[in-house]
Amino acid sequence: MAISLTQTAADRVTTFLEKRGKGVGLRLGVKTHGCSGMAYVMEFADEIDEHDTVFEDHGVNLIVDAKSLVYLDGTVMDYTKEGLNEGFKFTNPNESGACGCGESFTV
Repeated sequence: MAISLTQTAADRVTTFLEKRGKGVGLRLGVKTHGCSGMAYVMEFADEIDEHDTVFEDHGVNLIVDAKSLVYLDGTVMDYTKEGLNEGFKFTNPNESGACGCGESFTV
């Protein structure tokens, strides 16, 4: 199992962590949400739990709980700018569909 991020995403996460002044990495997960069923969740992590899986990529720790890992396996996280919009984008091979607004996905 693996989760990775692009250099652009790693640079952005590193900048956020440096500005925050603390943290061991970025916690990624999924939650039930939206019209398609699941949504990505991201938050800074100050500690790693014993049941977490940690993926290190481009110097950034991506921390994933066991429940979310099955839905995120193979995902690549990027940071994109499109016009006035910018943010993290997930390319997840497990997705079978997404809602029209882009808020949630189905596996």
